[in-house]
Amino acid sequence: MKQNEPSLTSLISAFGRAYHSKYDTPIIFDDFMANRLISEEEFSAISKNMINGIQFFNREIGQQFKEAPAEILKWITQIQLSPVSLARSAYCEKVLLNEIMLGVKQYVILGAGMDTFSFRYPELEHSLNVFEIDHPATQEMKKKRLETAELNIPSNLYFVSTDFATQFSYESLSNIGFEHQKTFFSLLGVSYYLSEEENETFLHQLFANVPSGSSIVFDYADENFFVEKGKFNRVENMVKMAAASGEPMKACFSYQKIEKLLERSGLLIYEHLSPTKIQELFFRDRTDYLSAFETIHFIHAVKK
Repeated sequence: MKQNEPSLTSLISAFGRAYHSKYDTPIIFDDFMANRLISEEEFSAISKNMINGIQFFNREIGQQFKEAPAEILKWITQIQLSPVSLARSAYCEKVLLNEIMLGVKQYVILGAGMDTFSFRYPELEHSLNVFEIDHPATQEMKKKRLETAELNIPSNLYFVSTDFATQFSYESLSNIGFEHQKTFFSLLGVSYYLSEEENETFLHQLFANVPSGSSIVFDYADENFFVEKGKFNRVENMVKMAAASGEPMKACFSYQKIEKLLERSGLLIYEHLSPTKIQELFFRDRTDYLSAFETIHFIHAVKK
């Protein structure tokens, strides 16, 4: 991301989740709070910008639905914007809720962006501490949006401002109540933006100070990421959009490479979801445009 500027990617991701909650059926991941963080004017403005940008995504679709802007917006969100974020969020929270049943008391959201977990699960306020870690500018943007939406920050939610691509320390976490106990981490939509070396260094630092049984859910791009075009060129478009927004994507991995990287950090893969498996779990039998994104995989890894 650009220095001292909030993440545009996190805002667009929140828009995609809000659109899904409002308009799509059946629901894959119901982030009914995302819309509270985006004003009606802003939602309308982003929608118009998406519609006006259809020529970038697909000229034929733009021509086919030139008199139906709502259909163009649906096509863009369901083909390009939403599939990855919806499925990975649904998977991550499914794993998290199971881990809570198994005794997890701490949840660390890395690259939290406009995450709304704490606001959607008020019943966990006194049993789960949630630590959101992200770039200072992105967190300031979020806090202002929470204030505008008149949403009170739950007592179990803690903000930790840091650029963890270049620095990560448990000191700032410990200062606000983080303890040495079984912890669940989410790293969604982040691994692409770190180099291979940065990913490994970060995971090693992350798990060096938590006990055995702590775990993480993250998504990653496979070895075909930078050559695969995908349905309607959407994989290629994802890479281009990230670069244009000042947040270029850097890393992709074969399964064997990610497995070895995790092993070096003391982690074992508990579950791996390929695009085929993601399609089966989250997109099967849909009649709209939504489908699993090519080249994107999900992993739940556990510390030995």
